[in-house]
Amino acid sequence: MNIPRVSYPRIVIIGGGFAGISLARRLSKKEAQVVLLDKHNYHTFQPLLYQVSTGGLEPDSIAYPLRKILKNFPNVFFRMANVKEIDAENKVVKSDIGDLKFDYLVIATGSETNYFGNQSIEKHSMAMKSIPQSLNLRSLILENFEDALLTSDLDERNALMNFVIVGAGPTGVELAGALAEIKKGILPKDYPDLDTRLAQINLVQSGDRVLKEMSEKASKKAEDFLEELGVNIWKDLRVTGYDGKTVTTNTDVTFETATVVWAAGVKGATIKGLDAQDYIARGNRIVVNQFSQVKGFDTIFAVGDIACMQTEDFPQGYPMMAQPAIQQGKQLGDNLVRLIDCKPMKPFKYNDKGSMATVGRNKAVVDLESFKFQGVFAWFVWMFVHLFFLIGFRNRAVVFINWVYNYIRFDREARLIIRPYKKHHIVKSEVKKS
Repeated sequence: MNIPRVSYPRIVIIGGGFAGISLARRLSKKEAQVVLLDKHNYHTFQPLLYQVSTGGLEPDSIAYPLRKILKNFPNVFFRMANVKEIDAENKVVKSDIGDLKFDYLVIATGSETNYFGNQSIEKHSMAMKSIPQSLNLRSLILENFEDALLTSDLDERNALMNFVIVGAGPTGVELAGALAEIKKGILPKDYPDLDTRLAQINLVQSGDRVLKEMSEKASKKAEDFLEELGVNIWKDLRVTGYDGKTVTTNTDVTFETATVVWAAGVKGATIKGLDAQDYIARGNRIVVNQFSQVKGFDTIFAVGDIACMQTEDFPQGYPMMAQPAIQQGKQLGDNLVRLIDCKPMKPFKYNDKGSMATVGRNKAVVDLESFKFQGVFAWFVWMFVHLFFLIGFRNRAVVFINWVYNYIRFDREARLIIRPYKKHHIVKSEVKKS
């Protein structure tokens, strides 16, 4: 990888997400050589991926070059690499661009979509965990309406304008709200010769309420907001399959649709070498102790979504969200310096700053430790927090300007099919031809 060997200990970080970036920043200008590996050359602000999918933002608004983040850190090296395996015994990381020895290794690979072993859903549904996936979904949504204009088959047209979102967590709720606003305010103007009132947005949740990780008050208010926007909410309903045309459930309820977005769960993105059951907890996450050390290792660590740090308050590990990842990255950076200096490390303590979700224009819910609120003020708080955590002044400025423009004009300028995406789905006309 052409990384110079120096006398300082080498710390290799796999993953340029919230945890990896926080750790690299913490170690900048310390007496250590830091090597950051990621399969992309940019950091993605994942909480706003749904806005890329629905044409509210362009992808470069929520992505930031990793090299630009690290440019002022002389002791930090970046290599774009896809890590294939970890040889823990010999302290070697194996990737598609070569091998690299380490003194300390930090796994910050984040999470990936969890289909719970359902191959038909994995094959035919759409995920939304990366910028390429979000662009694919945006293209598919717009292409569906273009195709709906061209068909004279009523059932096929309805399927093309019927959207099913599986999973009513923050991702599912925010995506459903954005699609409902597009249906209400944009589609009638873009497609005047198509009865867009027939478009349906269905949000399917296997549990008894949406946003189950938030308070009951927030959950109820979010549900009210969604229903006000015309979203069909299906609770206590579990999706069991999707063949590209029909969604089946654990009841007699089915959906005829060309688009299913799977937002029902995530799992840790493990790497060969540390994916054995001895290291893995529920959700495919790597078990770590209170110092983020991987079970059985003194020099291998894991932080962020991939790490399962079990505590009395969080027996399944901390939530797979940005805040735990950021805080763990910072704490581990301090602890690695202590470890190198032969000082005792400090245990990680999570500072829960609350949770929030937006449902649409002037509609959001916020849960803080001592204060819970909903509506317009919550929506402004949600916007401010997300702008604050975006990396780079340009990104903050562009997102803010886009939001102001979209708010005033009730528009989404980025509804462009830049990279066409054709997902094969079975429609009635194809059945007739066969």
